[in-house]
Amino acid sequence: MLDSIQRFFQQALTVPSPEESTLTLELAAAVLLCEIVRADYHRDEAELAALRETLKRRYKLSDTAVEELMSLAAQEVEEAVDHHRFVSLLNGHYSEQQRFALVESMWRLAYADGELDPLEEHRIRRLADLLFLSHGDFIRAKLRVQKELNNS
Repeated sequence: MLDSIQRFFQQALTVPSPEESTLTLELAAAVLLCEIVRADYHRDEAELAALRETLKRRYKLSDTAVEELMSLAAQEVEEAVDHHRFVSLLNGHYSEQQRFALVESMWRLAYADGELDPLEEHRIRRLADLLFLSHGDFIRAKLRVQKELNNS
């Protein structure tokens, strides 16, 4: 029994390799982005396409890798009780600028279908708080995305 307990702690305390860490960070970010896509309880193809493009561009992934990441993220969203482990990982490894960029991506996803649902805005606000971004950053990200959309 002591051997099994010792093995458990050795596995739990093992530092992941850079490849595993990158994938874990990608998955954590993808989970939060998936939360925005599903926030309004409406599966919209424009939002899914925007999510694919965001993941592909942000992480320089192939189409196959993006589909796999989206599938894993969707599964994690369905099984997760809360966002703590995803947000914790991102807070521990992402700079404030990277967390801000992630919130900007959330806003782009929320606007991808041409309308902002109050549930999407609420979810972004909640996640921005968990990512330790100020209310000012939350608003600044929203205004930057709105400006981008108005200029396109």
